[in-house]
Amino acid sequence: MVMISTDDMVNWTYHGLIQVDEIAPWILASWAPSIISNKQADGTTLFSLYFSNSGWGVGVIQAKSPVGPWTSPLSKSLIDGTNPVVAGSGAVFDPGAVIDDNGDAWVTFGNSQGWIARLNPDLHSFAADPVKLPSPFHYEANELNFINGTYVYTFNNDWSDHEPWTWGGTKPPACSMVYMKSTDPLKQDSWTYGGNYFKNPGDNGMTLNNNHTHLHKYNDKWYLFYQTMLLEPSLGANSGFRSIYVDEIEVDEQNVDISECIPTREGVSAIKNLDPAITQYAATSAATLGILYKPTDEAGHMIATVGMTSITAPAMPEGIIEVRNVDFSTRCKYLKCRLKGDGSVALRIDDRYAADIAVVNSSKSDWNEYTVPLTSIEDGTHTIYLILKGEVEFDTWQMTESDLSSVDTVPCDPHDLRGNIYDLQGRRLPAIPTGTIYIRNGKKYLTK
Repeated sequence: MVMISTDDMVNWTYHGLIQVDEIAPWILASWAPSIISNKQADGTTLFSLYFSNSGWGVGVIQAKSPVGPWTSPLSKSLIDGTNPVVAGSGAVFDPGAVIDDNGDAWVTFGNSQGWIARLNPDLHSFAADPVKLPSPFHYEANELNFINGTYVYTFNNDWSDHEPWTWGGTKPPACSMVYMKSTDPLKQDSWTYGGNYFKNPGDNGMTLNNNHTHLHKYNDKWYLFYQTMLLEPSLGANSGFRSIYVDEIEVDEQNVDISECIPTREGVSAIKNLDPAITQYAATSAATLGILYKPTDEAGHMIATVGMTSITAPAMPEGIIEVRNVDFSTRCKYLKCRLKGDGSVALRIDDRYAADIAVVNSSKSDWNEYTVPLTSIEDGTHTIYLILKGEVEFDTWQMTESDLSSVDTVPCDPHDLRGNIYDLQGRRLPAIPTGTIYIRNGKKYLTK
């Protein structure tokens, strides 16, 4: 399974793969994950990732960090077709999990019939037998949210004409996403039909394909993640290759109503700009071309190289990392890169075919930090392109106001006021700043 993260919804950091087959060698396969996190008594956070163990069951792995290390608390599925309660009801897969405001954890799953079960505090066993959910014309793609005291169960309905429709509201189209809601999830008659919130992408000018969504709230906005097969033709494939899309969706939390989401090819807007004065990873991008990421010894930390994941793909002359919404200011005068190997990283602005405004060369077999001056850049928000050539390995980059190669990075007590302390503009400072270049006794320093 792929791990990616974001804090702006446009640039995403690739953290590598969760090798579920190595963590849980008893599985048949793994797909369609749903993850929850819960604070533990010792102050740590436990992440529990539920996944389809092929169509046979639901598995779970757990970790204290999203990037691992992950372990399998069980030597078998959490539930599968051998369970007498769910046996014969269809495939036992596509889990969706949530933790409610009481701290209770729940998981839904199923194919042709939806099910719900409350989990024990260990998050890898059931507190009681699963209960059937009213899930008309159920197909797959179960998910569970908790909004304003209400459990919201979403699923993908089947490809039929959905006749007869007796659930009120407008009959949903084939293979679309619908939701049910309840304040007492173990009582079947407490669930009411909420409506259709996402038609099949093919009904909105995209591709007809199995439908699956995840509804998430982040920084006060609601987002719908879903799958399409729009990228498949570019790969020359015809085997159901799916890619993830995301659009904003309107959720009335007060009344627990979900509006229909219309998919787009543009995606979502950034919720914040990227600060180039902060060290950024080469694994963070809005898009890449000809980039192969390799793991390091640190979990979730990837480095960029020129290459392709396919062994049959032609060799690439260069690799391109695109980063959007980069907030330039007058402090961006130098580019610092951490590199290894024989090659270079060039910086281009707003157009990947534009002239280089900086080129950082590397020729050493060990990791080194190189700093080069930038040509003039207008203040404002820009898209940048980092162009990799040769056998270079690329770890991090940063824009700086000064050439950090002339700065001593030293451990320092911020309360140590011996000597006169100034910023780079010559202003007297009351204390040593953290993470910022300062001058003391005529020499530049950077605290660490």
